[in-house]
Amino acid sequence: MPQFENMTAEHYQVDTDLPISNFSHCHIGILNHLDRLTELLHVMGDADAAKKIAQEALAYFHLGMKAHHQEEELELFPAVRNSAAPGEERKQVDHLIENLTQEHRAMESAWMAIEPALKDVIKGRATTLDHVHFQILINRYKAHASSEEAVFLPLAEKILGRNSNHMAALGLSLHMRHVPHFPSHI
Repeated sequence: MPQFENMTAEHYQVDTDLPISNFSHCHIGILNHLDRLTELLHVMGDADAAKKIAQEALAYFHLGMKAHHQEEELELFPAVRNSAAPGEERKQVDHLIENLTQEHRAMESAWMAIEPALKDVIKGRATTLDHVHFQILINRYKAHASSEEAVFLPLAEKILGRNSNHMAALGLSLHMRHVPHFPSHI
């Protein structure tokens, strides 16, 4: 099982040649932000430090975690499912995708449970936090990321790697999601 605690976040850029690695990079970034969020539990006596961490967390998780889940569910999961061999491999992929999607919803629910408290910290109305809700989110995400890294992503790489066009299509699709969109001039 990968040890994420020692990894550092890098600026997220889509690697179209190795699209599966993009998902690992996202996990690293999310886990680093969770570690930063854990600091909030220890700085509640310092309103300015607590406010800064809470603001960073709100900004990141609305954009980072939700976007990551959407990319997996709209790009990676369908690509792997469509490329899986009929029979046992497809059944395994379907089962994994169903579990991972349920885990996404559970983590998003855990996030929603702590979000009001973060908003209270930002407004200066909170002096303590419920450690249990924070720990639930952190534990769920670490277990999810470890499982995905150990089981699903290697399987996805194997399945998509059998046909370079399938891997290239995923890379292009991810790239297009990250290209800045500018309104056209008419």
